[in-house]
Amino acid sequence: MPILDGWLVAKAPYMRRSYQSRRHVSAIIAEAFPKTLLLASSSIVIAMIIGILLGIPAALFKDSILDRFLLVFSSFGMSIPSFFAAIIMAWLFAFVLADYTGLQMFGSLYTVDSYTGVKYIDIKNLILPAITLGIRPLAIVVSLTRSSLLDVMSQDYIRTAKAKGLSEFTVVIFHGLRNALNPVITAITGWFASLMAGAVFVEYVFDWKGIGVVIVDALEKYDLPVIMGSVLTISVVLIFVNILVDIIYAGLDPRIRLS
Repeated sequence: MPILDGWLVAKAPYMRRSYQSRRHVSAIIAEAFPKTLLLASSSIVIAMIIGILLGIPAALFKDSILDRFLLVFSSFGMSIPSFFAAIIMAWLFAFVLADYTGLQMFGSLYTVDSYTGVKYIDIKNLILPAITLGIRPLAIVVSLTRSSLLDVMSQDYIRTAKAKGLSEFTVVIFHGLRNALNPVITAITGWFASLMAGAVFVEYVFDWKGIGVVIVDALEKYDLPVIMGSVLTISVVLIFVNILVDIIYAGLDPRIRLS
């Protein structure tokens, strides 16, 4: 940040040009990064919503058939490799059941009409990659929500809330779940960064041209400016995500604001 006439001036970093395409690295990242950001964000949203909704009944009905099924699902989801899950999802829903789902095995965010040549956003192509990429964080959210909520529901203030005559729904959602979400948010933060950088297998299988594919192509061709620019971009995003998580922590747990 240079100082000019007493003013602090912020300048965007110059990332040079690609050795292969001779394009500006910033232009390459600006084209690919929003696709990966959309894919990772969609996966995290799917994992958070479905994972919390499944983790709550797993904790409330501990040792039931539903709880055991969800535990098996969590173990399976955390152990399955992303490239294998991507191949299975593409084969099952975009090939075997294609007549019913209407989904395609390959496709990026933008699709060009073969007749008119018009480029338009095809959000349908996001469904399978987002679900596939969200399987592992979904399994983790289910497991963490269950274990954290079980621990919170045994605390003294939960028994006090029940003794005041509050309904079960109010106790679980507004007193139990709110404080049980801290470890879930911590895990999701780490997963968001890894999804940003590690979505390459899913992007390749579904032909989703994001920053993961750009990094791998650059590594294969020793395109150092593209590699450095991509890593810098992901690092900056990770820093902002960590700051955002600290703010969310303070909103969820009053004890953090007081400390």
